[in-house]
Amino acid sequence: MIARQQAPLPLALSRARRRFDQWRSRHRKHTRLPEELWRQAAAVAREHGLNRTARALGLKYYSLKKHLDEMTAEQAIPAKAEPEFIELMPGMMPSGTVECTIEWADGGGTTMRMHVKGARMADLVSFASALRSSQR
Repeated sequence: MIARQQAPLPLALSRARRRFDQWRSRHRKHTRLPEELWRQAAAVAREHGLNRTARALGLKYYSLKKHLDEMTAEQAIPAKAEPEFIELMPGMMPSGTVECTIEWADGGGTTMRMHVKGARMADLVSFASALRSSQR
């Protein structure tokens, strides 16, 4: 039978293993792991895989998977991130009149949409300033 040689652990995984070993040496055998260690394990698992991380850290695969799924759900990014602010530079806009649609949304779900045609850039800047100051 041929013995397999294990590949050296990546640095992040080896650091996590050292931390887990230190924590286990100071606590009784069936003491729950602190959330900080679970977060670290989940972060390492995201980078190096669930199975490899679970084996290296001496964790149950499905327990680590559960913590990774929870961490991923907490850090979920919205599918479409809307810009919070767009700066309109006078030099970038054509001289004369402008046609545009302006949409303002507050944090409570209220949205106001206006279609402006024939306004000057200076008028739009004044209007935007007035709206911003009224929201404060």
